[in-house]
Amino acid sequence: MKKRIHFIMLLVAFAMIVAACSTADTTDTTTTLAAAPDTTTTTAPPPDTTTTTDPGPAVGSAENPIQVLFVPSVSAEEIIAGGEILKAVLEEATGLFFEVSVPTSYAATINEMCASTDNTIGFIPATAYVLGNDLCDVEVVMKSLRFGYTEYWAQFIVSRDSDATTIADLAGLEWAYPDAGSTSGFLVPSGMFKQNGIELGETFEAGGHSATVRAVYNGEADFGTVFFSPAIDADRNVLWDGTTTNADVPDDLVESCELDADGEIDCGGVFPRDARRNIREEAPDVIQKVKIIELSQPIPNDTVSFSPDLPEDVREKFIAAMVDFAANDPEQFAIAFDAYSWSGLALTDDSEFDFIRSLIQDLGLSVDDL
Repeated sequence: MKKRIHFIMLLVAFAMIVAACSTADTTDTTTTLAAAPDTTTTTAPPPDTTTTTDPGPAVGSAENPIQVLFVPSVSAEEIIAGGEILKAVLEEATGLFFEVSVPTSYAATINEMCASTDNTIGFIPATAYVLGNDLCDVEVVMKSLRFGYTEYWAQFIVSRDSDATTIADLAGLEWAYPDAGSTSGFLVPSGMFKQNGIELGETFEAGGHSATVRAVYNGEADFGTVFFSPAIDADRNVLWDGTTTNADVPDDLVESCELDADGEIDCGGVFPRDARRNIREEAPDVIQKVKIIELSQPIPNDTVSFSPDLPEDVREKFIAAMVDFAANDPEQFAIAFDAYSWSGLALTDDSEFDFIRSLIQDLGLSVDDL
């Protein structure tokens, strides 16, 4: 692991290390016994029973394309649209073939990576990574940069007219969450409820962060849990001091929120970037209808992770292509990852996910629970 991470760190610095491989020749030594005198019987040699296993098409060939998997945290159509841009960039940069897909759930994504151990790359959140790592040694390599941060938060949202103002007030209420594999939408909130001894009412899986916001907006759930990223100003400066108190749009600006000419929510110069923004086209008044009451501690951003047996040369080409794409064509990179609001990449390793692993262990979760 350390060697691989060291290699990747050098690669991100645009230095290439070529590993020389040597093959040892094996000499087959055969001992022949002379026949006994006056023996005329000869014994035919046994038939050659050696079988050769066809290794099949090389990983990254047209017959065996590399599977790029995204979790369904937003609509599959949005993800695939960006994924096709990514596919074209990767194929041109690496000379390999890729295939982009969105499995039906977080669990399906993990299971596919563990079933196809030599040809899958997952763009997966922290919970999915940790479970995949524990299940079949899925390896994390990079994490995303989103709005200037390499981490994000879980946010607890309620309708503006709700009496709930703290996490304690959510006891007994109906909870909508994106997916049981969502780190910010399910894992971290579940841990917080357990730590605080909060017993909830009914719960249901909404089917993504956008769907969770929509459920609260439509009054189908008392509260929801989704991702939080800080609001920015018109110059893309972050407008947040790190406290829950100032996580939402200031009260005196809420009524001013409307879609601007670029289709973004503009609240008097404050531009929200949390999950509520995802339904702005269908619900431009979402900020007026849904508010934030609580945030979690920081969570590592979504990861780029490899299936355990992905060939080393494929890894190297893929990482170099991703680093180059993010560094040298940031606008197109942002378009390709618009569904997830990625703006760049940063190195990471397994140790950054100890917080998530401890929550998974405390809650006794496994892939089967997703």
